[in-house]
Amino acid sequence: MLFNSYAFILIFLPLAAAGYFLLHRFFSAKWALIFLLAASLCFMSLWNVQFTLVLMFSVLINFACGSALSAAAESNAKSKKPIFITGIIFNILLLGFFKYSNFFLENVNAVFATDIHALRILLPIGISFYTFMQIAWLMDIYRQGGYRYDFLSYCLYVTFFPYVMSGPIAYHREIIPQFKTPENWTFSTSNLCRGLFIFSIGLFKKMAIADTLAIIVNGGFDASRVLTFTEAWITSLSFTMQIYFDFSGYTDMAIGAALVFNIRLPINFNSPYKATNIKEFWQRWHITLSRFLLNYVYVPLGGNRKGETRTLVNILLLFIICGLWHGAAWAFVFWGGLTGLASIVYRLWGKTGLRLPKAIAWLVYFGFFNISAVFFRAQTWQDTIKVLKGMIGLNGIYVSPNLAGNPFWQKLTVIGIRFGEWRENLPDTDMYLYFLCFLLIPFVLLTKNSNELLEKFSPNWKNALAVSLMMIAGLLLLNKTSSFLYFNF
Repeated sequence: MLFNSYAFILIFLPLAAAGYFLLHRFFSAKWALIFLLAASLCFMSLWNVQFTLVLMFSVLINFACGSALSAAAESNAKSKKPIFITGIIFNILLLGFFKYSNFFLENVNAVFATDIHALRILLPIGISFYTFMQIAWLMDIYRQGGYRYDFLSYCLYVTFFPYVMSGPIAYHREIIPQFKTPENWTFSTSNLCRGLFIFSIGLFKKMAIADTLAIIVNGGFDASRVLTFTEAWITSLSFTMQIYFDFSGYTDMAIGAALVFNIRLPINFNSPYKATNIKEFWQRWHITLSRFLLNYVYVPLGGNRKGETRTLVNILLLFIICGLWHGAAWAFVFWGGLTGLASIVYRLWGKTGLRLPKAIAWLVYFGFFNISAVFFRAQTWQDTIKVLKGMIGLNGIYVSPNLAGNPFWQKLTVIGIRFGEWRENLPDTDMYLYFLCFLLIPFVLLTKNSNELLEKFSPNWKNALAVSLMMIAGLLLLNKTSSFLYFNF
């Protein structure tokens, strides 16, 4: 079941909220939590019951390890470190088996000329997210002790349906106390309105913008055989906007769905395309992943505490791990390495004391992001090369033949500008779609993001009208429902 489906919006979410608050009112908090846990497991099972079994297996083993680790930490027992290592290894192996087994076998076959058949396994939705959540819990216990929870609270924390499939990567200390707070057990009209407000923004982002851009993206990356300069940049820019509106749209919907239950999720996006450098970008993009990698990967590697050379190596390793987390393919490893190298260059540049004007700095980084995003999206290396060749003009730079009589454009022919069909290799669609990616640039730069709008939200007729229009538009577009991009990760 998808957030962007009639079944979720009109049936599942209302029934889950009604049952949860009615049980709180007429029975007890325990029964309400059991009901919400059952609803979350049902939500996952509607995708695939096997995914639910993997999820619960992960929860059971991690809860056992965490409980034993907490007891060992409290008594300062020698078993503390072995238990911790066992828990971490279990999570890495579980994620590795489902996500990286076939990638490993493919490379073994390529290197040793063997013919080992790929395993017939499906990647459980959400495993990359709930694995990181549980690793964070184990590491917090190991570092600080405590954090001993009852099984029901812990199980609900990991499986809570608004974020179990694609985040945000919420920490136990952010979520479990909210389920235990009596003030959150009563239905809140205010939180319902706030939840519907940001949910409708997310639905509109996904259905009206991201899925519309997908027409150009899929045509440019997957269907075309060659791309000219203009076509390649339209394709790349369209994907840059698609992935932002798709993933931030999902996050908005997750935040909204959780608010209906009086649960506040951490912010995951903060206008990332306003960033003027790579460091600022990762402080604004997929924030919960960035903070996890910083606190639970970069710091354990040594962070910046062991000299400049080690710091640069740690930065590179951090982003290679980030790339691998996103997908089991060399393209993701390359993307991670490229991003890591860019981070190293930015760090070294900062030591020179030189500063670019803000507009130029933004243009440099935004251009880099668009180029690096090609590795993130392309299905094959051939598609990657195809788009990159177009972006640097190796397949020609075409402008409309209607401009042939313009003296300015005639002068540009000396640098390779040609007059001809500039969208021949892109899908034949409405003209505005080719320019939508460009129109969205000032939109994301000049407007407030959904979290800023939510902070200032008040239930009035203007917001009610906005919610109604976005929700209606989203519902009308549900006939072309597609899954979210980050479900693949």
